[in-house]
Amino acid sequence: MRKRLVIGMAVVVVAIGAGFAIKAGKGAAAVPASAAMAAIPPDAAASEVPLDFTAAEASKPQALALPQLVEFSGALVAPNTATVRAKATGTLLALDVAEGQRVKAGDLIGRIDIGDLASRVAERNANLAAVKVTLAQAQRTHDSNVGLANDKFISPLALENSRSSLDSAKAQVAAAEATLDTARIALRDASLIAPISGIVSKRFVVAGEKVTAEQQVVNIVDLHMLELAGTVGTQEVGRLAPGMPVTLRIEGVDKPLDARLARIAPAAEAGTRSIGVVVQLPNPHETMRAGQYAVAQVQISDATPRLTVPLSAISSASGQEYVWTVEGGKLLRRTVTTGRHDQVRNRAEVLQGLSPEVPVLGARFDNLREGAKARVVAVATAATPKPLPPAVATH
Repeated sequence: MRKRLVIGMAVVVVAIGAGFAIKAGKGAAAVPASAAMAAIPPDAAASEVPLDFTAAEASKPQALALPQLVEFSGALVAPNTATVRAKATGTLLALDVAEGQRVKAGDLIGRIDIGDLASRVAERNANLAAVKVTLAQAQRTHDSNVGLANDKFISPLALENSRSSLDSAKAQVAAAEATLDTARIALRDASLIAPISGIVSKRFVVAGEKVTAEQQVVNIVDLHMLELAGTVGTQEVGRLAPGMPVTLRIEGVDKPLDARLARIAPAAEAGTRSIGVVVQLPNPHETMRAGQYAVAQVQISDATPRLTVPLSAISSASGQEYVWTVEGGKLLRRTVTTGRHDQVRNRAEVLQGLSPEVPVLGARFDNLREGAKARVVAVATAATPKPLPPAVATH
């Protein structure tokens, strides 16, 4: 009986030991597994599935010639602008034009009270008649003295005095004629005449006002030729020359217009590194108006092939530009230095940081991670990320 009890207790002890051994074995296996799972970052599991980019989304850089675009802007002005000024002091009797009205050169557009001027002309006309009578008398006296001097009836000194009197009378006539001409010009200028053909852009006075000499009355603008004055940097002006074609984009006008570069300033503006340039725009139908804002673009040809990528491939952060590339089955971020930008063809020149054989992502994607698995495929798959919509350009 005692022997059976000892054997039973031994069996129980062995069973309990075996149970502890099993539990200990299970615990030892669980610890390293949970530790391994905790050591794996969440992104690592996702990176096991490579991102698929189509050939349209990831393409190699292209060698293209990029014409340089020199751009400047400003407001259109009408160089043929005239200001009609009053040439005499008086009351403005009439101003027969309104703003926006078309006039021709030589048209009478207004009148100033000429009562005082008319009396002044009459006075100087009478003074001229008086000195002419004096001149005629001096001429007869001198002619008589010449005959007397030849017959030795008067002295040479008396003849010289008569000649001096004649010359003085002639000078008085010339002075009277000059003052009369001045009065007549003032009388003529009292009538306001349009100096050029164009459109009245502004009136400064109204009928009934008192005007003074040289006071502005109206402005007249000729819109058949407009100009755009802008500035370009000293590093760009050497590529420009008068006569070069210019493309103008004008606010309110749907299509760009063709113009030409007319003048380039001989020196930079004081305190700047900018040179003034002027573009001329023919406007025969007067569809454009002075004051409209315009942007001028001068395209300079380029024969040198340059390494280019889509403009949408260029991103920037902390003042540095970069692109995303697919290299060795991984997604890499490459810092680059760009040069010329061609907005028409949507290409940017890459000067440094990129190899011509490396595919570059031509669109922007969200949440890209450097080092993630990536590849270029012919057809989009479920692993192809959706690109972000293109950024809207602001001006």
